[in-house]
This record gives sequence, C-alpha cells and structure tokens, in this order.
Amino acid sequence: MTLFNILLIALLQGLTELFPVSSLGHAVVLPALLHLGVDQHAPGFLPFLVVLHVGTLAALLLYFWREWLGIAWGLVRGPRAGDAENYRRLAGLLVLGTLPAIAVGFVLEKPLRALFADPWVAALFLIVNGGLLLVGERLRRRGAVLAAAGERLDGLRWRDALIIGLWQCLAFIPGLSRSGATMVGGLRLGLNHAQAARFSFLLGAPVITGAAVLEIPKLLHAHAAAHAAPLGLILLAGAVAGVAAFLSTAFLMRYFRRHETAALNPFAYYCIALGTVALVLLR
Repeated sequence: MTLFNILLIALLQGLTELFPVSSLGHAVVLPALLHLGVDQHAPGFLPFLVVLHVGTLAALLLYFWREWLGIAWGLVRGPRAGDAENYRRLAGLLVLGTLPAIAVGFVLEKPLRALFADPWVAALFLIVNGGLLLVGERLRRRGAVLAAAGERLDGLRWRDALIIGLWQCLAFIPGLSRSGATMVGGLRLGLNHAQAARFSFLLGAPVITGAAVLEIPKLLHAHAAAHAAPLGLILLAGAVAGVAAFLSTAFLMRYFRRHETAALNPFAYYCIALGTVALVLLR
C-alpha cells in the first residue's frame, strides 16, 4: 500500500470505529469504490487493521482513564474501600460481556475471515446494519434499567452484560457495527443512549486487546516474509487512527448525552445509503 492509502485507511478507521457504522465495513468497501489498489486478500491486511484498532484502544483507555484507573484501584483494595466494589462489579460486567466474542471468535474465526475482503458482503451488511439501528430505536425499552442513573452503570445486571456481549458478536460480519450492535442491545435492555454508548465503548477495549494479541504477530510475520510497508509507517497509521478515535469518542459521548430520541437514525440512514451506492457501483 502507498503512504496515502495507509494514512487514509487509518484516518477512516479511527473516525468510524466508535461510530455505529462499521469501521471494518468501511475499510473493505471504500478502497474498492475508490480503486485505491489495496490488496485486501494480502496476509498482512487484517493484522494491519488490528494495528489501527490498537490506536483506537489507546484512545479508549485515555478517554475513559477514570474508569480504568478505578477498576485497577478497585481490584487491589478491600471490599469496603469507597467505590471499589462498584468498580470491581464493572470489571466483572466487562469480562462477562467479552466472553461471547471470545467463544464465537475461537469457533468461527476461519469461516468469517473469508468475508473480510469481500466488498459485496460488506456493502450488503452495511444496509443490514442501518436496518438494525432503525429497528433498535423503534423497539427500545425506555426507562427500565437505569432510568435515573445518568451515565452510571451500577444497575446493569450480570445477565444484561452477557446479552450485550452476544449482540457484540454480530460485528464479526463486516458491515455490522460492534458499537451499533452493542448499543442496540443496551437500548433493548432499558439503557439510555449515553449509558449504552459508555458500556459499548468500555466493552471495546478488551475485545480489541484480544484481537491485537492474536493478529499483531501475524503482521510481523507478513512483514518479515514480504516487502510490506515499513513498521514505522504502520505505527504512524496507528497513531493517526488513535487521534481520530479519541475525537470521535468525545463527539459521540456528547452527542448521545444531548440526543435521546432516535439518536441512531442518522447513522442508520448513512449506512443504508452507502451500502446501496456500493452495491450499485461494485456490479
């Protein structure tokens, strides 16, 4: 890939990773639409995307530093140390919400990998993603779980975390958004948009960490086996993705605090439009 392609995909991934529009779908569809000459079947392409996700992970750790520091503090303090118990509970919810993705990824990783480089599949599921967001807004259960809790997640039950984790597994299909699916799952359980977004973004950190552990060694192997892009350039791309992801997170948390009615609809319409245009142009 050229310098332009690498940095463009990095910027694109960082901007779309937390938006409920599927960063993976964009990374597969847009290079094909723009004829960027990106070899999406190359052994190092998926691991390269994972490096970009590591930039997103850094952004999530930085933006939610209070939560992560609180979790670390809660795990080493006694059961009556202020909010330590709440933070330990949040850690448990995140672990439970991550387990379905681990299980599904372990079982279906090879079959699903074949879909990652197919722009047609990604375009089709972008449309499906838009429909999912619209349906999620219409079927959401308002004011049930944490009606008066602001953005706190103290009332989220263990079963709820597991259910949201199951929704997260939809994102193994390119074009279906991880943040969108988990937010829809949270809304169905009675969370408001800000709460659903917060738990979705926090839940992204362990998933991205697991993907990085699996895929970055493959990137290093592909780099050693072929004349791939310099690792320094790939790390720069990760940094670009991280900055973009941090700005996206800040924007989205502010957006969802201020919009409680049909907040996912604009993203749904965008996904449907992009997927439709892609299916027409990719014929």
